[in-house]
Amino acid sequence: MKLLLKELTRLTTQHRTFYCYMFLSIWIFLLIAGMYRYMGNVEHNSSPGSGGGGVYGPGIGTASSGGGNGAIDTSSAQRFARYRERCASLSQLTRMDDGGILEGWKLQGVLLVIRHGDRGAMSHVHANGINCGVPADGDSLVNRYRSFLHNSSSSASGSNHMYWSKVGPFHGFPLLPATERGCPLGQLTYKGIAQLLHVGDIMHQIYAHPLGLLLKPNALRGSVDTTPHTLLNSDEVVVFTTRYRRTFQSALALLFALLPADKWLGLNVRESHSMAFCFGDCSCAQTLVLRKRLMQLAERQLLRRADVLAVMQWIGGTLLQHTATEGGVTNPFEVVDAMLTVLCHDAALPCRRRNVSQTLSTRAHNPELVDVINIDQDETVANLMPPLEPAEEEQLEAAAAAPNDERAGCVEASHVDALMSFADELSLRTARHVYYKRSGLLRAYGMIRHIVGYMLKMISGDRTKFVLYSGHDCTLQYLTAALGILSDHGQTIAYASRLAFEVYRSEAHTDYYFRVVHNGRDVTQQIDFCEGGKSLRVTRDSRGNKADLCPIENIIRFLHEDYFAPLNATNFKEACAASFGPPAKANEF
Repeated sequence: MKLLLKELTRLTTQHRTFYCYMFLSIWIFLLIAGMYRYMGNVEHNSSPGSGGGGVYGPGIGTASSGGGNGAIDTSSAQRFARYRERCASLSQLTRMDDGGILEGWKLQGVLLVIRHGDRGAMSHVHANGINCGVPADGDSLVNRYRSFLHNSSSSASGSNHMYWSKVGPFHGFPLLPATERGCPLGQLTYKGIAQLLHVGDIMHQIYAHPLGLLLKPNALRGSVDTTPHTLLNSDEVVVFTTRYRRTFQSALALLFALLPADKWLGLNVRESHSMAFCFGDCSCAQTLVLRKRLMQLAERQLLRRADVLAVMQWIGGTLLQHTATEGGVTNPFEVVDAMLTVLCHDAALPCRRRNVSQTLSTRAHNPELVDVINIDQDETVANLMPPLEPAEEEQLEAAAAAPNDERAGCVEASHVDALMSFADELSLRTARHVYYKRSGLLRAYGMIRHIVGYMLKMISGDRTKFVLYSGHDCTLQYLTAALGILSDHGQTIAYASRLAFEVYRSEAHTDYYFRVVHNGRDVTQQIDFCEGGKSLRVTRDSRGNKADLCPIENIIRFLHEDYFAPLNATNFKEACAASFGPPAKANEF
């Protein structure tokens, strides 16, 4: 026995290093295995639909590993990338199929329709600490714009906040947002200013030289004074905007990057009294009927989705500053808009820290549920809702009875996915519905007439070269619906979106054509009266890329002969008085 123990001791002493390596290897293996197990559990708990006891049951009320603790991490940023497309990051704002110079063609003029840039939410939200400004290292275009305004403007109050000093509806409007980092309710942010400056810079690269916008005014008339005062009555650049600060500031930012400083100083800005830019063709009762029908179809889609109803209440109750007397959270797009304030500015997913009472009321308390035509709603027209069926009313009341006011925790990535994916699905369904097309035709008629009128001016030798319509998401929704332009995002219009009508003259035959470019992509072929053999395919650049040019007579014929055919009418008045039959059934959506 003593010999055996002596031999074991000798072997242990000789192989001590080997045993240490073995023990260390086993310990590292167990550590790695434990880490993988832990990471697997975290991933499972944060996946869509995993709430640990129902789709959005107890998981809603528990703290999230990804919410409320600093900025959204890299994996979440990638996960939400498709939702952030509507935020219009500066990397999205690029030149693609835009024209300007086509071989054998002269650019006669451009009509540009835009949506304003990034803004604060349309409802009061709990969003303290969100930064809606430009990056800390600044943006060169923003810095140049701000410096120019500080050096060329003065404020009546003696502060550095500059105002539009010209007589007219926009007199006294500030030219910049009130704060550099803030997200004021419904107001343009500094990020929005940056977006429109970058869009304007793109327009400058594409159109400024071909349109002759860089030439000094009256340069061909000899020694004539070319100070900014000579531009005040010029129609070379025409600007229309609604009377909201965000559209006015967006227009001025874009034009600053597009034009020389002296022409920018000489601008006149004209007011559109309607978000649809309908001018004299606005009043139409049937647009309200179609809008209510779309709202009813959207509401019924929502009632079928108990998971989305629960998530809407949870996120809305966390973000929105509603009171019990206001009826709680009833509009999913209001919640989406508030959620975008978080997603568009890379903020942390919000948390509830104490009891927040939120119940889903019936529409007797809040008649405005879903305005699928206009998410960016500022109009004062009442949104009267059609009555629900008794069974649907019971569903709504049952959803209101769901107790969730005692819970505390954070909004999770799965909640965001559920809400935003539902909004995307609803947006696509809405954009493909016949009611959406009809509503767009009625609401966009006045604007299309206005656009065609300026096209005719451009080809007849008028001095107008660039027309800007600075509007809202609904402005572009109506216009694209009327022209039949569809996108993968349905009716969703990103911030700083643009729709350009480029008017060209053939240098060989003096024929006039136009093309339509939506956010840098040529969509001319999507328009019924331009598709197929109705357009002319030409070379766009030295790389052999092609462009489609549609004869201007096609859009004139469409406006005067075919516009109201889908409405079974022959003119605007008749179409607005017509009846479109009984409402669509829920399963038709």
